[in-house]
Amino acid sequence: MGHHAAASRASGKEATSSIKANAPIRNRRFGQHIVVALIGAMAAYLFWLSRMEWDAEMRTWRAIGDAAFILLFVAMTIGPVARIWPRRLSFLVNWRRAFGIWFAIFASVHAFLVWDGWARWSIRGFFGYQELPVVGLSGPVLVDPGFGLANMVGLVALFFGLFLFAISSDKAMRFLGSSTWKHLQNYAYVVFYLVSLHGIYFLFLHYEPSLRNLFFQRGVPDPNWFRFWFIGLVGTVFLLQSTALVKVVLQRRRKGGSAHDGQNQ
Repeated sequence: MGHHAAASRASGKEATSSIKANAPIRNRRFGQHIVVALIGAMAAYLFWLSRMEWDAEMRTWRAIGDAAFILLFVAMTIGPVARIWPRRLSFLVNWRRAFGIWFAIFASVHAFLVWDGWARWSIRGFFGYQELPVVGLSGPVLVDPGFGLANMVGLVALFFGLFLFAISSDKAMRFLGSSTWKHLQNYAYVVFYLVSLHGIYFLFLHYEPSLRNLFFQRGVPDPNWFRFWFIGLVGTVFLLQSTALVKVVLQRRRKGGSAHDGQNQ
């Protein structure tokens, strides 16, 4: 009995000490989430202010979508810059999870607002179909195939983003194993480039003069000022990712060459 009681007290002390040890980590992560949420909210507000000539509903969902992209951009740059300049910027890796999580949250809000405000809870409307009073045609007509395709790409990106959101925890990492978890997290780059394709369509194609837009005015008088900044941010991620990959390959080749020289000696 005494042995079991002592063992129980010891395990209780270990659990208590573990909780105390994890408290600073939880507090730090909570603080990171507050900071990142505020960054996202501020970005959305600034985007909203920059397009006052737009319809209020459209201005809102575009502002939140653009803020989601900014959060994703930051999350995607952290890994490469930490590999390129590990001594100075490796601390940023601790922030990557918070940026990824809040991207998923902002992207979900953006998708809901589009579904509610543009598609009007219509699956056909979401994929570019509309009811038209045209003689000889009955039912919805596909008038905007590019819109539907771009929304499908965005929907796939959101699905992957929410999946990564669901496994963005230490419990998920322990359950899946470190190597599997890291492999799955690399799909964040798939999310980034799908989001980039989604954004490029709406920034460069959807509102351009066309026969479709002659009949269906989109309500955006001027080209979106963010379009070339968007391309620049996408290019920045690609450049950083490529540079980090080249650095890793060269380092491995040097290590392999050093080991080979040592064996020859």
